[in-house]
Amino acid sequence: MPKIEVSTVAEILKKNLLDPKMLRQVIEEMNLAVQPENGDEEKPPAMKKQFVILVSDPENRFPKTDFVGWVLQIPESESVATTQDRIFRGVYDYNASKKGRLYPAKTVGEAIENIPAKFFKEADVWVKSKTPVLVLKSNNQIPKE
Repeated sequence: MPKIEVSTVAEILKKNLLDPKMLRQVIEEMNLAVQPENGDEEKPPAMKKQFVILVSDPENRFPKTDFVGWVLQIPESESVATTQDRIFRGVYDYNASKKGRLYPAKTVGEAIENIPAKFFKEADVWVKSKTPVLVLKSNNQIPKE
């Protein structure tokens, strides 16, 4: 069945010289029928999620204890070896600012958690997780059932 806009139906009714009072009543009923039926229902709250870093370790070289890290992004065309230098550049710029002189960042963790994104953006590094996330290791094998 084809769908038609309420405004189009209203124009057709006007052309057929329908009584204005009746026309208004019909249009109001159509507008009520078109409104979504579950507009008043509340949506359940969104599920909170966290980032996790999964590292492939088939040769079992990583330590046995848990350790944490941060999720970062750098330009695709750049080497990942420059990531720490990029963070350091952002920290140096922040520590040279007025707020940075009052509250300087002394560790990488403090820097990532507290320094505004604009200082890192200037160094072409984007912090995706301000709080450290657990790093999981995998032997890169799927077990057979």
